[in-house]
Amino acid sequence: MPEPDDHVLARTLAEEAGRLLLDVRAELVAAGATGKELGAEGDRRSHELLMARLAEERPDDAVLSEEGAGSEGPSGTRRLSTARTWIIDPLDGTREYGEHPRPDWAVHVALVVDGEPVAGAVALPAQRRVLGTVPPAPTPPAPAPRPRVIVSRSRPPAVASYLAEAIGGELVPMGSAGAKAAAVVLGAADVYPHAGGQYEWDSCAPVAVARAAGVWASRLDGSPLVYNNADPYLPDLLVCHPLLVDRVREALDRFEG
Repeated sequence: MPEPDDHVLARTLAEEAGRLLLDVRAELVAAGATGKELGAEGDRRSHELLMARLAEERPDDAVLSEEGAGSEGPSGTRRLSTARTWIIDPLDGTREYGEHPRPDWAVHVALVVDGEPVAGAVALPAQRRVLGTVPPAPTPPAPAPRPRVIVSRSRPPAVASYLAEAIGGELVPMGSAGAKAAAVVLGAADVYPHAGGQYEWDSCAPVAVARAAGVWASRLDGSPLVYNNADPYLPDLLVCHPLLVDRVREALDRFEG
């Protein structure tokens, strides 16, 4: 089980990394850096900060980071025999981060125990907002009469277009996975369906935050999301307002993609 201050630590680390990323972005934009340079430096600096802070605060826990190498990288095996594993995405939405001043990028920090994300935080630094598991965000208000279905602006999956049509909704383009899930939690959108490829660090912290707020989160077929697997590839995701789950699941059961 998580310790009470694991929730606080997740939020604190996401906030710290978010502040660093804002500073790095401002510094490099002023220096005339390209979007690619912005993203690469942001990834590196945020990863280094989070790894150093976790080593200080939770030296006995394992870590899986998108930017990690060796034991804390995707092919690391130490985490598979450790009771507690932190799964982090130091900069979710590298492309959006590099397109200053876009705000739809995030920092993900989550703790996994026995395959379940039990504490976590998603920072949206350019939006000056952090969502965590304790205290959780309030359950979002009733969905819009015409449900807002989030779709990737760069790689729109067919399932999103299908679902929007099937439930009489409208598509809302957006950047990072964390920003998409947060939009559902905050009531700025109603459904986030994803297919076509993600990894555990893309969804772990957003799922922790969404579930804490009473928002549905699962695989597209309704099966559970299980984390800290030997292969961290976790290709699909559904984050949905609780009042729309039955309607969305019925539509997805008919999807032939």
